[in-house]
Amino acid sequence: MAKKEKTVSSVFFNGILNENPTLRLVLGICPTLASTTSASNAVGMGLAATFVLVGSNVVISLLRNIIPDKIRIPAFVVIICTFVTLVEMLVKAFVPALYASLGMFIPLIVVNCIILARAEAFASKNGVLLSAADGLGMGAGFTLAITVIGIVRELLGNGSVFGLSLFGEGFEPMLLSIMAPGGFLVFGLVLGVANYFMNKAEKKKTEEKGVIRA
Repeated sequence: MAKKEKTVSSVFFNGILNENPTLRLVLGICPTLASTTSASNAVGMGLAATFVLVGSNVVISLLRNIIPDKIRIPAFVVIICTFVTLVEMLVKAFVPALYASLGMFIPLIVVNCIILARAEAFASKNGVLLSAADGLGMGAGFTLAITVIGIVRELLGNGSVFGLSLFGEGFEPMLLSIMAPGGFLVFGLVLGVANYFMNKAEKKKTEEKGVIRA
């Protein structure tokens, strides 16, 4: 059977759906739990990680034939560190409130396993355009997933979404949801629901293919 050729659109949507780093591959759990105490923090972390993903993927793809195989991982880390430092400086300068809220978790993007995994598994083996699409798709998938988790946690813990109160003063918040144990519970809930519907969609697609072939 011929291997399906990669296209920019298929690579991009692969990061959002089939290989969503948070909901399908279950990567980057530490930043997921740390940054989803509110929807705003989640979006900020997602955009920062996306910037690093796209930038590092592009540079690693450009240098993939130059970097010696023996030092590729250290070289990848240096490239990723450069983009993390850049995004940290930009957030600190232009979005100080977000920087104050996320704090040390922005520099820790360096050790986000999603970024190094894509550098090793994809960017080091593919061209610039596909690598950029992979970084953008993975970043979008990560941002979407943690934003949903952030919305649920903020809604339960504060009765608000993106800082906008929805239930008034009489609402009794479930403070557990914005604490670490609550983060694990909400993450597990969102993970289960997302995988249920995605697996159901895949099963339906497989059945339709079987009917067409028959």
